[in-house]
Amino acid sequence: MENTVFSQKIYPFLLAAYKRYLLTPERALDTAYQAAIQIKEIEDKHFNGNKIDPEFTIHSSSVMDYFQTDLQKLLKTVRMRLTEFKTSRWFANESKQKAALKFGIEYSSPAVILEKLEFIDQITNKYIYQDLNTNFTNINSPPVKVSKDLVNSPPSIPKKPNIINPNISRGKANSTSLLPRSIFSTITRLQVELDPDSEQDVVKNFREAQQRSIISIRLILLLIIVPLLTHQVSKTLLVGPLVEHFRHQETVEVFLNSEMEEEGLLALQRFEEKIKFEALINNAPPLNHEELELKMREKAQEVKEEFRKESANAIKNVFADICAVITFTWLLLISKPSIAVLKEFFDHVVYGLSDSAKAFIIILFTDVFVGFHSPHGWEVILEGISRHWGLPANRDFIFLFIATFPVILDTIFKYWIFRYLNRISPSAVATYHNMNE
Repeated sequence: MENTVFSQKIYPFLLAAYKRYLLTPERALDTAYQAAIQIKEIEDKHFNGNKIDPEFTIHSSSVMDYFQTDLQKLLKTVRMRLTEFKTSRWFANESKQKAALKFGIEYSSPAVILEKLEFIDQITNKYIYQDLNTNFTNINSPPVKVSKDLVNSPPSIPKKPNIINPNISRGKANSTSLLPRSIFSTITRLQVELDPDSEQDVVKNFREAQQRSIISIRLILLLIIVPLLTHQVSKTLLVGPLVEHFRHQETVEVFLNSEMEEEGLLALQRFEEKIKFEALINNAPPLNHEELELKMREKAQEVKEEFRKESANAIKNVFADICAVITFTWLLLISKPSIAVLKEFFDHVVYGLSDSAKAFIIILFTDVFVGFHSPHGWEVILEGISRHWGLPANRDFIFLFIATFPVILDTIFKYWIFRYLNRISPSAVATYHNMNE
């Protein structure tokens, strides 16, 4: 009966999902191709076949903003679908091609694929410096980090000084000079203030910072929300039914490890002691052996069902966590340009803090993870992970981890302070030492 239910409910779902997986290269390339066609239609209809740029039209700024928004969305679609196409083609092999033929799936010929890719390249190569949302330089080239100077102007045009934070844009203070850097900063600031185009630079830099913040926050939310949703959805719709199907109540082991068995035994002992205690408190006659045995059997069945569900939930967590990790890794692979923007965002945020704020964060981090009370926190975390996966809490491993990992982490953190932070912000290091004493 259970096999019939499984075949009727789960198998069609898995079959449809596998067919969709086999069609991934075709679907991704077609989506990118359709997005390129839409860009071409906008060019032909509103820009006389030229690229979407203000110099090729007489439209107002509001209309151009509308076209630029559509262009950025379409370029992002092309980039993501081409990444999906390349990834799925990389995983393709002869067995998958045979499976596709078995299900009646026909792939496009290499000539058609090349024709679509050439058309996409022809359309998107015009917009090398315009896709600020994703910061990539070529749709079909490996993603590289695009600096703000490169986005705002071609390489042949020299960039004006950055007036948002000149110290950050110059790097990590890895050069020395005969005169104090504050003198050069003052001269640079005067040059910027006297420059007639400085107002336009302020607007450009503000838009860059805004785009960087939007991309970074969106990426952080995706990296947190998508794996969590994947964990819950896969656990509920895919892993859960499979685990319940293969774990029959008659043959399945109730306890995954000895710790669960001890907890169940302790629960029964406490229940028996509770019955005797209530009889003594209420001056009730003691239960005879048969009544006590009956109540113990009922409690044993409750404990059995409780730990059976807990064991099944631990097994589901293992496979659901694997799905979440795969999803997280996939997001990292397809978001390399956004990761480069995220790194730059953190640089501006962290190095833009005051010295006291930097010292406060450093002390908070070190006290939580490598401080005097940190072993208790690590012990709770490791025991929680073990229980989450249904593993016995190995005390020897936990104590060994607590004795080594925080020490290694503390050494790495001190090296980072000495090697990098001491060169970037010596005053922050001095504030940190004063607050730590």
